[in-house]
Parts: sequence; structure tokens; C-alpha cells
Amino acid sequence: MHAIFAAAILATVSQSLPRPSARPRRIALFVTCLVDLFRPSVGFAAVKLLERAGCTVDVPPLQVCCGQPAYNTGDRATTRAIAAQVIAAFDGYDAVVAPSGSCGGMLSHHYPGLFDDDPAMQARAKDLAGRSYELMAFLVDVMGIETVEARYDGAVTYHDSCSGLRELGVKDQPRRLLQSVDGLALREMKSPEVCCGFGGTFCVKYPEISNAMVGEKSADIAASGADTLVAGDLGCLMNMAGKLQREGSPIHVRHVAEVLAGMGDLPAIGEPGRGEPG
Repeated sequence: MHAIFAAAILATVSQSLPRPSARPRRIALFVTCLVDLFRPSVGFAAVKLLERAGCTVDVPPLQVCCGQPAYNTGDRATTRAIAAQVIAAFDGYDAVVAPSGSCGGMLSHHYPGLFDDDPAMQARAKDLAGRSYELMAFLVDVMGIETVEARYDGAVTYHDSCSGLRELGVKDQPRRLLQSVDGLALREMKSPEVCCGFGGTFCVKYPEISNAMVGEKSADIAASGADTLVAGDLGCLMNMAGKLQREGSPIHVRHVAEVLAGMGDLPAIGEPGRGEPG
């Protein structure tokens, strides 16, 4: 599914960035479906950040969806089949990194339980789980990155996605990196940890509740005084960007990796033009 993205990485990003003097770690980027289909710039930003941290980055072309839609609707058989393909695609890498707390949480927290009746596959699932990370947590907690070389002129507020925060403990890491960005002022919402109402299939099953939740979130975002909203999960970002635009809000919405990688000049989510490097 990600063969075109992988080819673009090899043809552009890997050649344009300087190689670190120390031997880099071999990392596989789990692109995620939403990044691949709606916001490729997030994937390019993730590669930039990882390579600048001293990693060699591959994008395995045989990777597929992590299986969350099937998992959340109770389709265990389909989820197992998807997970088996993902596990095979990421064999042999030092780490698997996803620019999404939701997908990262699926790999690291839910895969092993899919194979309770298959010890061999469960061992492989546990191995993958132990090597899987959300992007911000990997950069800060594993690679020890404290600052980035980027500039973004504006006031930014950060939304804590449910999976990233509650499953993976991602909270301080993106804020520490954002505070190192030249020109950026970080302004907290009153309730940055409150769900935006997306919840994957939740927003489809319960649209009225979801819309009410994102309405409260958009009000909190506006009250922060920020001109830009960032987060680490594209599903949440697309949900909030849609609501803000329907309300006529001028607030820009971006993935945190784009800002940290110095790609904040691209059109924001939902604005004219695709999120691809020019």
C-alpha cells in the first residue's frame, strides 16, 4: 500500500539530508493509512526528524493498516490477518516508529492479545510490541533529543490525543520539542487532555455525541489564543480541523512533526493544496 510513498522517500528525503557521523539505528517508519492517503507530508516530516536524530529509516512497502477499524468493531479474524502481515513487514528492524499514538498503541498494546491461541505468533507480536514507538516518545525517550532546528512564527496549542496520552504516556515529549522551535509560543488549552470526539469508528457510530465533543474542543482551542493547533494523531487533527473550518475559524491545524521538522510553510490540514513537500 505504501510503495509509492517508499519510493518518494528514497528519491528525495534520504538524499537531501546529511548522514550522521555515528552509525545510525535501523528504523522502520509505520506510515499509517491516514498519513499515506491524506497527509503525506507528515511521513516526510517523520523521516526528517528520525534521520536528524541519527537513524537510518526504511519504509517497508508491504505494510498495511494496523487493523484498528476491524479491531474496534469486534472483527477479530480480520484483525489477526492484518496483524500477521504487519508483523512480517517489520521483522528485523531495531524499532518501528509511527507518527500516531493510536496506531502505535495498537502495535504495542493490542497485537499480543490477538494470538492467545498461537504461541509462536504471540511471541512475534510481543517482539514487535517491544520495538514499537510513537514518534515523539521515540525521539525524546529513546534517542535523547531535546531540541530541534526549526522555526515557526506563531502561537501554538497542543492537543493530547487519547491513545497517545493514556496508552503510551505521550505528553511532555512534544511540548519539550515545541519549546525549542524558534519563534514559537506555546499556549495551553484549559483542557488539552479532553477527547476531541473522533475516536475512530466512534464518530461514525455516534455522530451527534462526537460533534458535541469536538464543539467543546474547538471552543477550548479558540480560548487559548493560539493561531495554530498541533497534535500527534492525524485522525484527531482532521476532526478538529473540519470543525474549526465549519465554524469559520482562522486557526491553522498541523501535525506536530511538520512543525518540528521545519515544514510549517505547507498548507495546513484542510486548506487548499495537499500536504506534500514541494
